[in-house]
Amino acid sequence: QAQLVESGGGLVQPGGSLRLSCTTSRTIFSIYVMGWYRQAPGKQRELVASITPSGSPNLADSVKARFTISRDNAKATVNLQMNSLKPEDTAVYYCNARSPQTNRWGQGTQVTVSS
Repeated sequence: QAQLVESGGGLVQPGGSLRLSCTTSRTIFSIYVMGWYRQAPGKQRELVASITPSGSPNLADSVKARFTISRDNAKATVNLQMNSLKPEDTAVYYCNARSPQTNRWGQGTQVTVSS
């Protein structure tokens, strides 16, 4: 089974930016709804953003003014551009790929927003 590989996490100061990327198999990528979830310490995992195979995005209310999700089906990549980061955005961010047949998760990448 193809794995999802995340990158781009790190430590940034409040107000900074990060771009997360997630890649998987090119041959199957275009059929998936792709999503980014996050899980903060002591909290449940929550949906941050998702994007359909045709490129229609949706974003959580808490991030929609600051984050952008995009995908490149030819490169089998989904990106999450995160701007104006806040300490409340600190979490492990997980890439998700969903189809009628499969629901897969990446290993997670840490995002820490702190002075």
